[in-house]
Amino acid sequence: MKKIALIGCTGSIGGQVLDVVRAHRDEFCITALVCAEKGELLAALEEEFRPKIATLASKFRGKREELFDGCDAAFIAAGGFAGLSYTLAAIRARKTVLLANKESLVCGGELVMREALSHGVEIVPVDSEHSAIFQALHFDRRAKFSRLVLTASGGPFLHKTKEELARVTAEEALAHPTWKMGKKVTVDSATLLNKGYEVIEAKWLYGAEFAQIEAVVHPESIVHSLVYFEDGAALAQLGYPDMRVPIQLALTCPERLPCAPQLDFAAIGALHFERLPAEKFPCFTLALQAGRAGGTLPCALNAAAEVAVEAFLGRRISFLQIAETIEGVLMHAGRGEADSWEALSAADRAARAAAIELVYGK
Repeated sequence: MKKIALIGCTGSIGGQVLDVVRAHRDEFCITALVCAEKGELLAALEEEFRPKIATLASKFRGKREELFDGCDAAFIAAGGFAGLSYTLAAIRARKTVLLANKESLVCGGELVMREALSHGVEIVPVDSEHSAIFQALHFDRRAKFSRLVLTASGGPFLHKTKEELARVTAEEALAHPTWKMGKKVTVDSATLLNKGYEVIEAKWLYGAEFAQIEAVVHPESIVHSLVYFEDGAALAQLGYPDMRVPIQLALTCPERLPCAPQLDFAAIGALHFERLPAEKFPCFTLALQAGRAGGTLPCALNAAAEVAVEAFLGRRISFLQIAETIEGVLMHAGRGEADSWEALSAADRAARAAAIELVYGK
């Protein structure tokens, strides 16, 4: 039986992790539950799963490594920059990391990968796109490849004009056409910032150069990503958009358990692909620019995005001002070395303060 410490247990991904555990109670058990909020739900989950530790993050007073005592794997489903500290703690506790927190690699990829190598820890990707690549590489992140192709649904605004984008509402941005996700990642999918994050993740997960990574629009979200090899062949992973599949596979790979319905290709009829219109979605371009520049700039990018998306959801700024806020922060953010938690924390604080000043004038 695999013992799991779940960080971010009350969020969208955390809830689906627990659905997988419920479906296979003879395979998995929970040793720790941690969340940022929703204390009543946490209490109910504690009663159901009986972990050794169940705590709100703000009330835990021990070392974070202690959260992973007795587990086999640390499932990091916490959102935002906050998830990075748990990823590092799990690595230092020498636990396999099942990583659903994009920001761990976007903000701290250099540090995370160095620590994982130093401690002999395997990082298993959970995002549907990176799970697809992981599968195509036969569960070996170090396998050789020629090119990686990440697919994007394009979100709800793919065919809107810039004038129309200026008028979209938070409710419209949260109406993703194929995936059900948390609010922050859903807005990031609408701006395509999320796809830029995944390009940065690919660099760190697979040792890829940016020139080897491409993103294409695939509205049906059936092909979850592709890997090209030197002989011209490409391998892809396909399935209905259902996060339980990559979640469960992260827990069992290379073994597979029953999870979701098989594809009905006749009913699907056709699959479509098109170039990603980066000119309409500046957040994607900003992410790539920060990723290529490296150092602490991706951390600044993320901090600005967290502030800007919160402001958009609170109707403080418009959809297009999300990118304007991020760009404004990056224009004045200095590039530091991303070689320590202290350096990343300082970069996050500085960029977050700059974004707050841009949005709220304080």
